[in-house]
Amino acid sequence: MAQYIRFSLSISPEAFLRHYQGVASVVFVQADDGRRIQIPANSFRPFIGQQGIEGRFELEVDQNNKLVNLKKLPLN
Repeated sequence: MAQYIRFSLSISPEAFLRHYQGVASVVFVQADDGRRIQIPANSFRPFIGQQGIEGRFELEVDQNNKLVNLKKLPLN
């Protein structure tokens, strides 16, 4: 059964550059429910903009806590 985890994220372009340099392979986030989640940094590539990565996201994981989908939520 899938599980959905929501969180906010703000990473500057300079900070995310560490991923491309091979220094950072994961991004740690704090979910809305307080859990600390580790997500592969390359999963955020589609969301990189001029301001880096910013917004509300929803992570879908399977019963083994493997990433199924990551999407950016629309602004309210």
